[in-house]
Amino acid sequence: MHKIRVLILSLFLALPPLAQAASQAGIYLVTDYPSLTLQAGATTTLALSLRNQNEPPARVALRVEDVPEGWKVALLGGGKPVAAAMPATDASVPLQLRFELPAKVEARSYRVRVVAEAPGKRIELPVDVTLADELPAQLGIESKLPALRGGPRTTFDYQFTVRNDSGRDLLVNLTAETPQFFEPTFTENYGSQELTSVPVKAGESKELKLSVKPPSSVKAGSYPVIVHASAEGASASAKLALEIVGHPELRIAGRDGIMSATARAGQTETVPIVVRNEGSAPAQGIELSASAPSGWKIEFEPKTLAQIEAGKEAEAQARITPSDRSLVGDYMATIRASGGGENASGEFRITVQTSGLWGIVGVIIIAIAVLVLVGAVARFGRR
Repeated sequence: MHKIRVLILSLFLALPPLAQAASQAGIYLVTDYPSLTLQAGATTTLALSLRNQNEPPARVALRVEDVPEGWKVALLGGGKPVAAAMPATDASVPLQLRFELPAKVEARSYRVRVVAEAPGKRIELPVDVTLADELPAQLGIESKLPALRGGPRTTFDYQFTVRNDSGRDLLVNLTAETPQFFEPTFTENYGSQELTSVPVKAGESKELKLSVKPPSSVKAGSYPVIVHASAEGASASAKLALEIVGHPELRIAGRDGIMSATARAGQTETVPIVVRNEGSAPAQGIELSASAPSGWKIEFEPKTLAQIEAGKEAEAQARITPSDRSLVGDYMATIRASGGGENASGEFRITVQTSGLWGIVGVIIIAIAVLVLVGAVARFGRR
C-alpha cells in the first residue's frame, strides 16, 4: 500500500513538467530579422526557419500574403521555390524569403505575411519592409594576418578583404598610413598591377594585398601600419603591425673612401681600414683577415673589433709588408671582416715603388759612370 502511494505521488509531481512540455509543442515559423530596410530595384533574401517542436512530422503548406503590387516575393527551399515543407520531430527546415522589388516604388513601410498551415494549425510570420530612397554606403576591412615580422630587406605582404555592405556598387579608394620613408603599394591578392582604387559590387568583397617595403636604414623595432578604404562618404580602417628584426651588415673601405696605398718592397706600410655597420643591429666580434700576393705579410691592429653599433664605424690599421722580391707595379690585396654571421670584403690596390736605398745606389752608379765618361773624354781628347 505504501509503494502505491509513493508511485501516485511521483506521478503527481511529474505532471507540471509534462504539462509545460506539452504547452511548448507546436509548429513555429521564425526569422532573425522580422524587420528590414530595402532599396527600390534591389533583390534581397531573408533567412527563415520552420521548426517542429515535439510533434509528429506533418505536411505544412506555405505561402506569402499581402504582397504589394508589382513586388515579387517567393519562398525558397534549397534555392528553389517551395509551397510546402515537412519538418521532422524536433527538427527545423531552413527557408528563404526572396524579395524582388520594382525600380519605382513609394518609399514607405510595408508588411507581408508568411503563412504556414498544418492540419488544425495556422502560423503567421509578419515581416516589415521599409523602403529607403537610397541606402548609405557601408564598408568593412578584415586582415587575415595583421602582424608580420621580418628583416630590413623584407617586403611585408598583408592580405586583406574589403567588403561592400551597401546596396549599390562602389569604387573603393585605398590608402595606407606608414612611417616615414616606408613604401606602401596595393595590388590584387594574386596580381602585380598596382592599385589606388578598386570596384566592389554591392554585397560582395574583394581580396587585396598591401605590400610595405621599409627603408634600408630602418632600425629594429615595431612600426604601425593602418590601411584605409573609402567610398562615397563611407570608410573603414584596419590596424596592422610590422616588426623589424635587426641584423648587422658590414662594409669595408679605406679612410675617406680611399682604397689604395703605396709601399716599398720589404718595407712595412700602415694603411687605415674602416669597417662600417650599415645594418640595423650591433655587430660583435668582427675578425679581420687578408689575402695578398705570395710572400707578402699583412697584420692588423687590432685584429678583432669588439662591437660596432648600427650605423657606426670602427677603424683598424693594416700593416702591409710586400715581399723583398716584389717588382715595381700595382698589386691587389683583399681585406675581409667577419662576425655574427656577417661577412664583408674590400679590394685594395697596393702600388709597389722602388726602394730608397736602390735609388741612392742608382744615383751613385750614374754619377760614377758620368765621371768615367768625362775622364775618358779628357784623356783621349788630348791625343
